[in-house]
Amino acid sequence: MSEVSDCPQFMGYVRPDGAVGVRNYVLVLPTVVCSAHTAIKIADRIPGAVGFYHEHGCGHIGPDYLRVKRTLIGMGTNPNVAAVLVVGLGCEQVTPEEVADGIAASGKPVDVVVIQRTPGVLKTIREGRKLLRHLMIEASRAERTPVDASRLILGTECGGSDAMSGVSANPSVGAAVDEIIRVGGRAILSETPEFIGAEHLLARRACCDGRRDDLLRIVDQVESTAHNAGEDIRGAQPSPGNMAGGLTTLEEKSLGCIRKGGTRPIQAVIDYSEAVTASGLTVMDTTGDDVRSVSGMVAGGAQIVAFTTGRGTPVGCPIAPVIKVASNSRVFRDMRDCIDINAGTVVDGKETPSQVGQRIFEYMLQVASGRKTKAERLGQRDFAIDRLLPSL
Repeated sequence: MSEVSDCPQFMGYVRPDGAVGVRNYVLVLPTVVCSAHTAIKIADRIPGAVGFYHEHGCGHIGPDYLRVKRTLIGMGTNPNVAAVLVVGLGCEQVTPEEVADGIAASGKPVDVVVIQRTPGVLKTIREGRKLLRHLMIEASRAERTPVDASRLILGTECGGSDAMSGVSANPSVGAAVDEIIRVGGRAILSETPEFIGAEHLLARRACCDGRRDDLLRIVDQVESTAHNAGEDIRGAQPSPGNMAGGLTTLEEKSLGCIRKGGTRPIQAVIDYSEAVTASGLTVMDTTGDDVRSVSGMVAGGAQIVAFTTGRGTPVGCPIAPVIKVASNSRVFRDMRDCIDINAGTVVDGKETPSQVGQRIFEYMLQVASGRKTKAERLGQRDFAIDRLLPSL
């Protein structure tokens, strides 16, 4: 990764594998929907412990089993997590042991508790809290230290887009992406369905023929999946809310969507929740569904997400701060409780996208150093995995 002499810094947590976190959570991670409630009860009202609900972990076939396992392990290995308590049921397809082993490879402390072996829910909650206390002690030893911004991975998302998203908020986030890459950091552009109609523009930015072919392939797969189901992708994109916000076609939405990826070359095209390892800009093949897309990027290593919106949305993440950027001043004013930055100043003629992008970049460093986003203050801990096949 390139070094920049004037690289700004933030106060982060350096992990045993060298990764750098911006939060210091102990994650109470359920391996299956059946253990999710128990995991949440174990973490309940314990500062610094995070549990969350999900509907996965059993009945998967083919690539879904591998994707779910990779995503759960990715959440545990995200550098914002100091230690993990894996909570299993005991008969699920994605086993607690394989998830724990995958996380332990990062060098962080991991423990396991299983409902059917303890046995029972109440006993598991008691035993889980005992184990959690030890993990909390381990996590408390971590301290924030000065770290170069080159250690950050920024995920980008847009949700509840309107006609101004591609004019103000998305290019402003794109300017912040260019800046983080300039100083040696990494960024992720997601939401493959929202490339359709603009994929040729993205393809021009591929670093080589191989990456260009990878990009065009994932876009073609999205269209083929819809056609094979006898559906037109335009039945879901743009959404009714997008159209109410002034977007008229999928191509118009896509032209705005890709602007949040900045202008730098595309260095890698990776699968959903796959680890981000390339320098610069990576395209991750995710759905256009906001929660599933954000979860995939965070499982891939993003410590922070910049999320643009024209209609407003409170979506957050269990372990990564999500920075909301409004495309217009009205929604920023009306939904200020869940939106952090107003890019509507571009529409108002008060700032350029470059100026707002610099504000986003500076705010991102503050958040990386501990400042809470609106989604964090609201306790938004949304998580879901993008699935490919039905559960059987």
